[in-house]
Amino acid sequence: MSITRRLFLLALWGGVGSVMPAAAQSVRPAGPLAPPGYGSLAQGDLSLRLRNEDIEVRFVPLDPRVTRLLARDAYQSVEGLVLARRRSIDSIATLGGVSRPGLALVTFFGLRPNAAFDPQTLSVLVRNRLFRPLGIVPLSVRFSSQQLEVREQVSAIYVYEQELPVEDAFALSYDGLNSEDWLNKQSLLDRERARVASRARAGQSSDSLRGVTR
Repeated sequence: MSITRRLFLLALWGGVGSVMPAAAQSVRPAGPLAPPGYGSLAQGDLSLRLRNEDIEVRFVPLDPRVTRLLARDAYQSVEGLVLARRRSIDSIATLGGVSRPGLALVTFFGLRPNAAFDPQTLSVLVRNRLFRPLGIVPLSVRFSSQQLEVREQVSAIYVYEQELPVEDAFALSYDGLNSEDWLNKQSLLDRERARVASRARAGQSSDSLRGVTR
């Protein structure tokens, strides 16, 4: 078995994937994080999508600077995923020499029978530097099969060697497909941060503001 294949299998079992030297860690802005429970965004508002004839890929950054802008139920859902897999995430980060890893929820959707996908091909481009995951923590039993039927989906948490620049810009790449749509989300995220701050000051959660127009 090749070293690359062995490392990939370790990643699927909660170990380390294609390990790269740790980069200098990004510094979180000095301002406080938004308080949870006051956001109104849906998970789709944070999603980057790539699609070809075989599969669709959805990529959601699991960074509190943006997940705290989600509506309460959506926020609790993603936080629960990370908490349940925290031991595997920490193991990958420790083996990679990283203290504050970047996390993302990645989902592959099958669009045709026997659609093959390669989890390691999904890359993040930050300021002309290409990042592949340090490791992958599967959330679906069939994730390691790397094959999907029509309408089947599998998910995993991707662990990166540095935090994703969610307040700036980055690009997503998979098998010749690219998305730079994260930059276009900044205005939505900025508006929601202002709304969250206003709701928090008023003590009014987003649960009572379902009809608010963005």
